[in-house]
Amino acid sequence: MDHNIIFRGFKASDGPALEEILKLNGQFDYPAIEGLAAMRRIAACDAAILIIAEIHNHACGFVKGVYDGSRALIHLLTIHPDMKNKKIGSLLVDEFRKESKRRGAISLSVTVTDQSSGFWKKQGFEALPVYLMLQNKI
Repeated sequence: MDHNIIFRGFKASDGPALEEILKLNGQFDYPAIEGLAAMRRIAACDAAILIIAEIHNHACGFVKGVYDGSRALIHLLTIHPDMKNKKIGSLLVDEFRKESKRRGAISLSVTVTDQSSGFWKKQGFEALPVYLMLQNKI
């Protein structure tokens, strides 16, 4: 594990690197929701939490979600494929948890896929019998 990891807020210059990470991980299905313009809106939103992991001045992953005044919800966690299995994802979840708690959240949820559910169970989350439904155009 590289001890030079920094957790920080979003900078617009992060956009291309973060978009590339999303593409490499097959998580860039909705550019209007995940792209640079969306990242800028998210970073400016008081309810949003967007934390970047940086190593040697390069963004290598991020976590984003929201705090609604009572509970927090992680929408997305992504790590550059070359940086996986180095505990960066777990550390980003810890940073999100700390920020959520600082804001007053008493619970934390996450939206996941079947493919990633094992990671989240290792982070202490339990599966619930709910569905996530999307209306992409409002």
